[in-house]
Amino acid sequence: MSPELLSILVLAVVFVIATTRSVNMGALAFAAAFGVGTLVADLDADGVFAGFPGDLFVVLVGVTYLFALARANGTTDWLVHAAVRMVRGRVALIPWVMFALTGALTAIGAVSPAAVAIVAPIALSFAARYGISPLLMGAMVVHGAQAGGFSPISIYGSIVNGIVEREKLPGSEITLFLASLLANLVIAAVVFAVCGGPKLWRQGAVAETGVSPVKREDEPGRTAVSGGGGGGTRTAPASTLTRTDAPAAAVPLTAPVIATVVCLVALVVAVLGFDLDAGLTAITLAVVLSTVWPDDSRRAVTEIAWPTVLLITGVLTYVGVLDEMGTITWAGEGVGGIGVPLLAAVLLCYIGAIVSAFASSVGIMGALIPLAVPFLAQGEIGAVGMVAALAVSATVVDVSPFSTNGALVLAAAPDVDRERFFRQLMSYGGIVVAAVPAVVWLVMVVPGWG
Repeated sequence: MSPELLSILVLAVVFVIATTRSVNMGALAFAAAFGVGTLVADLDADGVFAGFPGDLFVVLVGVTYLFALARANGTTDWLVHAAVRMVRGRVALIPWVMFALTGALTAIGAVSPAAVAIVAPIALSFAARYGISPLLMGAMVVHGAQAGGFSPISIYGSIVNGIVEREKLPGSEITLFLASLLANLVIAAVVFAVCGGPKLWRQGAVAETGVSPVKREDEPGRTAVSGGGGGGTRTAPASTLTRTDAPAAAVPLTAPVIATVVCLVALVVAVLGFDLDAGLTAITLAVVLSTVWPDDSRRAVTEIAWPTVLLITGVLTYVGVLDEMGTITWAGEGVGGIGVPLLAAVLLCYIGAIVSAFASSVGIMGALIPLAVPFLAQGEIGAVGMVAALAVSATVVDVSPFSTNGALVLAAAPDVDRERFFRQLMSYGGIVVAAVPAVVWLVMVVPGWG
């Protein structure tokens, strides 16, 4: 058995053990990285740790710490009320507002994880308060980020268009942008329809300063109740609650709330305007707030999503070992050598989707587009459609809890059963991985775009 195939089988074993024995998958993945890295790939400790996502570790810790402070001092409550007033109480519009907001941020140049890091905590807090499915809200945020992610001035768009130019392939910046925009818009509409969107429309408007109790989509038999004043969300048996339109007290605009809002604006400006790291910036702002209001800090530091941090960093460290030992390149080259261009095209889309669900979307696109060059040169497949299909396949799967965006959504969700939410994201990510590459291949590659 080849080392590459063995490393893939070990990854499958990690999934099985984590699922059947309720062991943190990240801890298992660290052990697998150590075993495979040293015994199979002949890597030393530095080689094993080369794949440790230090930047993602800081982003997860920094952002969840900052927004835990925001929840503790009432800032997220205040932001939620502001969002309700903006849409005149139409709760069903909020997921689409979050979709458009993250899309606008990435379209003007924000890195996708940075946009999700900014928007997801607010969006998920809103979902918890108003009984919206966290899966729906998280998916809308991530798909919104990818919808704008390939504009001609975006990070992803610039990188992919640069690769196309370097490989001397025909390209179309507008086609790439519209392909990602429309694909994510269609997926978002489907998720909205399936995950409770119609029920939100029938629910109508809520009072601008209050909320009616509504049944939580992710907690059958329980009802989410929210009040003002920074009280957060509590749950009670659905049978003991009745719908009421009595408004709750408005959330007060206290000094900690004002300071936290200023910090959130500073985070946006620092990341988008000055290209500073989102994680380091967030943790610095959190430390400043903690120093001024230490009582909030003591409560907030326990809410940093440490199990999620362990899970994500462990799995990505193992994926880094796979990359170091050449497993990903081995799989891509094996597909690229197939003599049937259309079959090779769909397999490359699937490899892009599967690997990107665990690793860097940009990195996998940078590896797969050059692998497609030999059969694109035959002229049987349009280069524009193939590049667009690879781009969509490799980014739309970022809803996976193992990707940066999915991990941020998982870590940002308050008042949820985190293990259950993880399984929901993993199941949804699996559906996307299974379905989207085939669909974009049929729509973009088979007709021969470009």
